[in-house]
Amino acid sequence: MVNRPMSVHAIRQKVSETEKITINLGLVDLGQIDLLVQEGFYSNRTDLIRTAIRNQLSTHAEVVRQTIARKSLVLGLQHYSRADLEAVQRAGERLQIQVLGLASIGTDVSPELALATIESVVVLGALHASPAVKGALAGRIR
Repeated sequence: MVNRPMSVHAIRQKVSETEKITINLGLVDLGQIDLLVQEGFYSNRTDLIRTAIRNQLSTHAEVVRQTIARKSLVLGLQHYSRADLEAVQRAGERLQIQVLGLASIGTDVSPELALATIESVVVLGALHASPAVKGALAGRIR
């Protein structure tokens, strides 16, 4: 039961810097957004929404920082390769993966190796792994 960072690889080149989300807005809110776009305050709806989210994250930055420290989250990109997981297995350990950002499990990691070495997965952001590994870990992903 260990939560230690493994080697971080330059996976930014392979992974998009953004993740698509979908939100539902009331018609009045959407109309007000369109009005601000039309008046030139923002270039488009997305620009306004990103700005609003960044402002809220900035407002709550201290709470986020404290929570990251309290929950021992790895901040940013964390990649787990087959070699990393095999080393964990040889050591007789199991990982508790906790990431705020992107957790990536190598495409060469088998579902069996993932099950043998990963006790739990908590990702606030995105988890990139093969469908087989995600399926094997489904009961351990929170």
